[in-house]
Amino acid sequence: MENASFSVFELFKLGGVFMWPLLLFSIATVAISIERAVYLIYHNLNVDDLALTVSGYVKENNYSAAADYLSELTKRRMGARVLLGLISRSNPGKNFSEHRAERVVETEAMNCINSLENGFNFLTALGSLSPLTGFLGTVSGMIGAFRSIAEATEVNAQIVANGIYEALITTVFGLVIAIIAMIAHSIFSHIVDKFASKTEGVCSDLIIQIANQSAGAGGKKD
Repeated sequence: MENASFSVFELFKLGGVFMWPLLLFSIATVAISIERAVYLIYHNLNVDDLALTVSGYVKENNYSAAADYLSELTKRRMGARVLLGLISRSNPGKNFSEHRAERVVETEAMNCINSLENGFNFLTALGSLSPLTGFLGTVSGMIGAFRSIAEATEVNAQIVANGIYEALITTVFGLVIAIIAMIAHSIFSHIVDKFASKTEGVCSDLIIQIANQSAGAGGKKD
């Protein structure tokens, strides 16, 4: 264990000055990834169970019970926030407007998605900056290597070793950070996109259900 730690420390030293920004990038990437993972897990993004329960209340014309049910879940369920916005503004039998309901759902869903995607731009930026910083270290290392060659009376591998170390190590570290950042971004984006698609479908079904009840009760639809 001590040898491994010593080896990593030595690699960091050999990487040169550009290892410091790469270290900051790696810490930021891990911190943002962990924070987003915890946030997405905490805010349960499943909407199937919510849709089933709310649909049952809607069939019974018990919108107040549906609103109470969803209100208790809004703290940890993003889907509950969107459905609550729909149910709270649904007034079957009294000029229920599908268009207005869709706009309410879109607005609330966008707010939830923005909250879920908070930090995604930083992961994208880190995924771009890390390899560029690594390549900058590569250029710096090669410049150092060629300068050593120019200043030496006899050229051997040991003279250029430090410059080549710096060039290769910064490249590797930059690419590793970028890979982690982009993988995290892709996974999180897929989860959010799946939630958005599922929520859209659930809300569309509920709007149709409410509109049909409104029509059956003698209401008007836009």
